[in-house]
Amino acid sequence: MTDPQDAVSIAAAVRAGRTSAAAVAEAAIARIGAAADLVAIVDFDPAEARAAAAAVDRRLAAGEDLPLAGVPVAIKDNIWVGGRRVTQGSRLYEAFVPPADAISVERLRRAGAVVVGMANTSEFACKGMTTNKVYGTTRHPMDPRLTPGGSSGGPSTAVAAGLVPVSLGTDAGGSSRRPPAHVGAVGFKPSYGAIPRGPGFASPFGGLSCPSPIARTVADVAAMFAVLRGPDPRDPDSLVLSFAEPRPPEALRIAWSPRFGLDAAVDEEVAAGVERAVAALVGAGLTIDRRDPVWPEGATEAALMPIQHAGLAAIHGEAFRRDPGLFDPDVAAQIERGLGLDGTAVARAQGLSQDVMRSVARFFGAWDVLIGPTVPCVAWPNDRLGPERIGGVAVAPRAHAVFTPLFNHARVPAISVPAGRGRDRLPFGLQIVGPRGHDDRVLAVARAAEAILADAGLWP
Repeated sequence: MTDPQDAVSIAAAVRAGRTSAAAVAEAAIARIGAAADLVAIVDFDPAEARAAAAAVDRRLAAGEDLPLAGVPVAIKDNIWVGGRRVTQGSRLYEAFVPPADAISVERLRRAGAVVVGMANTSEFACKGMTTNKVYGTTRHPMDPRLTPGGSSGGPSTAVAAGLVPVSLGTDAGGSSRRPPAHVGAVGFKPSYGAIPRGPGFASPFGGLSCPSPIARTVADVAAMFAVLRGPDPRDPDSLVLSFAEPRPPEALRIAWSPRFGLDAAVDEEVAAGVERAVAALVGAGLTIDRRDPVWPEGATEAALMPIQHAGLAAIHGEAFRRDPGLFDPDVAAQIERGLGLDGTAVARAQGLSQDVMRSVARFFGAWDVLIGPTVPCVAWPNDRLGPERIGGVAVAPRAHAVFTPLFNHARVPAISVPAGRGRDRLPFGLQIVGPRGHDDRVLAVARAAEAILADAGLWP
C-alpha cells in the first residue's frame, strides 16, 4: 500500500496507528530537501520537524484526539511561528524571531499538524509574483522559468509539488487564490474574520487580509478550515460563522459571470476552458444562470490601491527613507506612492471599499453563489510582474490579478478550484464566491465542482 498523500488520509492513518507522525515527517523532510531549487519552503529545520512529529506521536499515545494528526504543513513567511525566523520576505526582518504563534498556527499545532517550514512570499505579501531580497524567486513546479504568481507562491508551489499536503497562506487581494489557480491547487479565502488574525506583523491592507488554507483537494482545505475557524478574543474582528448550509448545491441559485462584470482581457484558452467547466456543472444538474455583478462606479483595483500604498508608507516609510536599497524595488515604488498620498485620497479609497462590500451584499440578496474565472491567463515568465499581453492585447502589469481583489473588499468567502489547462498544459482556476458568513456553502459547491470536473476530465 502506498503512503497517503492527502491531509485527511494522513491524519486518519496516523490516528489509527497505520503510520506515525514521525514517519510522515521523514517523508516530507526528504521531499523538501530534494526540491530546494523551487524556493518554495525557504526556512526549513529537519530537527525541529522531527521533534514536532515526535510530540504528536506522544500526544496520540496519551489519548488525545487530533484531527490533523501528523499532517505536515508549511506556513507562509509573513505569519508568526513562535521561536523560529519569520521575515516577511524583507531584509528589515531577516533576524526576526516572533515571541508567539499566530492564532492560526496555534490552532494547527493544537490539532496535531506538524509545521515543517516557512514558505516564500513576496516582500510584505505586496506583489503578484513571489520574489524577495531574502530568499529569491519561487519557481513554478511545472516550469522553473515561470512564476506561480504571488504573494502566496511559496505555499502554493509547496502543495502543488507534493512537498506538503497543505499550507497556510494569506489573501488580501487574491494572494491565496491566484497562485493555487496557476499551479493546479485549491486556495480558499474565508469570510473576513472567520479565521482570527494575529498576533503578528502590522498589516498594510486594512480589514482585508485573511489566513487562507491551500491544498490539493477541497476536502483538505475544509479539514484545515474546520480547526482554524471561530472567534478569539485577541482578534476583535473575528466572528462566529452561524450560517451552515442546509441545501445541497443542486438547490442553490448560482450566477455565472465570465468576467465578473469587469472590463477585463481574458486569454481565449482560459475563457473557453472556464465555459467548459460551467457547462459540465450545468450538465451535472446545478442551476446556473448568466448574471454579472454590478459594481460601484470606478470600482477597480487601481482605485482601491491607495489603502495598501498608504498602509505600507505608514508602517515602513521611515525605514524606506533611511535606506531605500533594503526594499524590493517594486515594493519601494508602492511605498513612495503611499508617501505622496493625502488623506482625502485614502479616505476616498476606503469609502469605495465600503461601497463594494454593500454592492456584493445586494447581489447575494438575489443569488446564492457566484462563479467565474480566478485568473484571466496562465502562468507567465518569472522575470516580470505580469504577462505583457492577455487576450491578444497589451495590458498593465496587474491585469493578471483583475478577478480577485474586489471580493476581498467585499469581505466574502471565495475559493479557487482547478478547472482545466491552457497553453503548455498550464492550469487555471474556477472561482466560487458566496455571501459573507456562508463559507460552508462555498465549500459545499467547491466539493461538488471538484467531483463533477474530475468526472469530466477537467480537474488537473
